[in-house]
Amino acid sequence: MKTFEELGVRDDLRRAIEELGFENPMPVQEKVIPHLLNEDTDVVALAQTGTGKTAAFGLPVLQRIDPGINRPQALILSPTRELCLQIGSDLADFSKYMPAVKVLPVYGGSSIESQIRALKGGVQIIVATPGRLIDLIKRGVVDLGDVHTVVLDEADEMLNMGFLDSIDAILAHVPDERKMLMFSATMPDGIARIAKKYMHSPVEFVVGNRNEGSANVKHIYYMVNARDKYLALKRIADDSPNIYAIIFCRTRRDTQEIADRLIQDGYNADALHGDLSQQQRDIVMKKFRDRVITLLVATDVAARGLDVDDLTHVINYGLPDDTAVYTHRSGRTGRAGKTGVSVAIIHSREKGKLREIEKKIGKKFERKEVPTPEHIIEKQLYNLADRIEKVKVDDEEINKYMPGVSRKLSWLSQEDLLKRVLSLEFNRLLEYYRDAPSIDFIDEKPRKEKKEHEKPRNEKEKDRRTADRGMARIYINAGKGDGFYAGNLIDMLNHLVEGKRVDVGRIDLMPHYSLFDVPKGDARRVVTGLTGADFLGKRIYSEIANPDKDYARASTRKSKGVDIVNEPESTYEYFLKKSRSAGKKTKKSKKK
Repeated sequence: MKTFEELGVRDDLRRAIEELGFENPMPVQEKVIPHLLNEDTDVVALAQTGTGKTAAFGLPVLQRIDPGINRPQALILSPTRELCLQIGSDLADFSKYMPAVKVLPVYGGSSIESQIRALKGGVQIIVATPGRLIDLIKRGVVDLGDVHTVVLDEADEMLNMGFLDSIDAILAHVPDERKMLMFSATMPDGIARIAKKYMHSPVEFVVGNRNEGSANVKHIYYMVNARDKYLALKRIADDSPNIYAIIFCRTRRDTQEIADRLIQDGYNADALHGDLSQQQRDIVMKKFRDRVITLLVATDVAARGLDVDDLTHVINYGLPDDTAVYTHRSGRTGRAGKTGVSVAIIHSREKGKLREIEKKIGKKFERKEVPTPEHIIEKQLYNLADRIEKVKVDDEEINKYMPGVSRKLSWLSQEDLLKRVLSLEFNRLLEYYRDAPSIDFIDEKPRKEKKEHEKPRNEKEKDRRTADRGMARIYINAGKGDGFYAGNLIDMLNHLVEGKRVDVGRIDLMPHYSLFDVPKGDARRVVTGLTGADFLGKRIYSEIANPDKDYARASTRKSKGVDIVNEPESTYEYFLKKSRSAGKKTKKSKKK
């Protein structure tokens, strides 16, 4: 393995990076640094996020700067504000012993006046987001005439975010005889087009294979019913006591909803999405970097450019349509030689998408069973024991209070004391997971069970009235015919049922009644909370469902002699439309 000295890195730069903990070059640095220092050709480097790309281009850029020229000589473009700040911070660290070299991050969401003042004061390296740089160019306050090196970092993300026209506009102000470097995690067709358009016979360096996932990331998936995804997420978090993760959702709405539910359930979580102001984003990211929150629920757009070390997990709450997006997600863990886990929580219809991702990244996903309550509690107990064992004790301070505490607890045996310490921590967890069912999706069901439509009607009705394992089935006298849907049910449970939030399992919405599952321990308080409530003028009645009771018959209403409740839902909707249509015709005839 080569050293940074053998790669040609100068003494003052080596001294700075050694203080930062750099010992030996990473593969991308070993390939790229000598070329950038000794050759004039342009470079396209394909490597995963977190493999040391910033040092790979940053050290040669700094080494080629002339401190005597107080004008911009290098331009680094990044797709997001967060990445811009991170690159600027890293370059400032690398140039610790180059006091005459100034690095300026230029980005939106911050005072443009202060950036203009810094530019007028003289800088050698600009790290910029395209939008803000174009604004400064239009104002005539930045001159790129002396730029000899241009770096496009995370070029595939810039392509995804539609910055192609902005790059055109910026490069029109940079000399043609520039050295250009392009770094990307994936190689979509658009990257090749950028290289052809802007670069001169570029040399390509590939660390690993094109579009492959990071070698240090383990890819696993859990398959559950779509309604159980959130329960699976909580179990994954509970089974990893020291989890530090980004949870990716497909939409802003899902992102906020999942974050709100996690917060309500007692997790250190928050949301990051496009509806937040820049100030709100900064606050959330500071809390995440400081580990005040350990679960960050984010959209792909909002998370672009985030550079956070030591993530233990990346969790895909919804798989992306684009494989390159999955590669970026998973590349946020397992960085700098460390290992990480990329988790996908999927339902059966997403299996094909998973196989497609496997082919593109060249890695196999391992299917795992959703952690059982017993396994989760055991992991949490051992984690607590480990924390107790390693806790730092200040003897001088704590000894002041020991005599009084010892007298207070002297009647307890060592075993009783230990049980009480553990119970303080685990009573909530034990209560929550008591009688909790398995939520793994079973791929193959018995033929008879799978073809439910072949069963007699009364047998199907009985199945509907039977709860899943570990759950209780609840009846409520409101259904779709009353305008009552799953959202209304969840809203009523959240506002009417006292105590902790109720987790809802399977829901069956019928025309004039509904059946749903809740954990057995919550059944009584759910029935108590719902009974007597008002829903759009209808008085609600609820009970724990009796598998032998025919609720469909009890709630049947006749229309022209047809039992519409016991017909399939489509038939019910047909009669409902027909009766409305008949009503309109009657009104018209009366008017005539």
